[in-house]
Amino acid sequence: MKWVPDRTGRFAERPHYDLSEIDYECERIVQEFLSRKYGKVSFPISTSDLTVLVEGAVDDLDLGADLSDEEGEVEGVTEFRRGRRPIVKIASRLVDDPRMENRLRTTLTHEFTHVTFHGFMFEAEIKPPSLFDNSAPPENAEPYSNKCKRDAITGASQNDWMEWQAGYGCGAFLMPVSALISSVRDFRENRSLTLKPISADSAEGEELIGIVASTFQTSRDAARVRMMQKKMLENTSAGRTTTLFWG
Repeated sequence: MKWVPDRTGRFAERPHYDLSEIDYECERIVQEFLSRKYGKVSFPISTSDLTVLVEGAVDDLDLGADLSDEEGEVEGVTEFRRGRRPIVKIASRLVDDPRMENRLRTTLTHEFTHVTFHGFMFEAEIKPPSLFDNSAPPENAEPYSNKCKRDAITGASQNDWMEWQAGYGCGAFLMPVSALISSVRDFRENRSLTLKPISADSAEGEELIGIVASTFQTSRDAARVRMMQKKMLENTSAGRTTTLFWG
């Protein structure tokens, strides 16, 4: 990690993570959690275990939050509070509707990435003056609420570094890199594709996307995006964007 100027204005400087750093840390957290709880690491990680992971890192996880009054389609909120652990709120509609489970899983891991990789930025000793009321003691200071709209969770521009990193971390928590590499390697070997690039739009690519989505309990688009980010799939369609929906 290195410090670079923050052009969003939140901070004077902000952390720049190599993607390998995010992959490593997300995998480490998931592996340690699963090993401690089950004595082994296997996937998919359950939605209930994702919930436990988030609960262990925050002061409160509200899975029934009414976010309907927020502007836009806000599905998750992380409240950073000076000198205290964050609060995470998840829109109740993601919890109440079983059909929304993939979106719930991506939103949980998106907010968990904010907590894991960005929480330290909001501690008292390095706070940017514009984010908190400096006249109030830490326990009474107004929180900084990072509100994650659906389009930001699934396809934030790299110009918004917090949302882009959280989107990448979302995939890295759900599909840890070593397990993902193993799944792709097995697929390639079983089909004698060891030297052949796989197009995301080919029959082999579509089959691989389905296998990865099933293995890690994600949507097909989440699996596609993750593998294209890791250059496990090639984009051969003119005009196709690799910033697709995660849920």
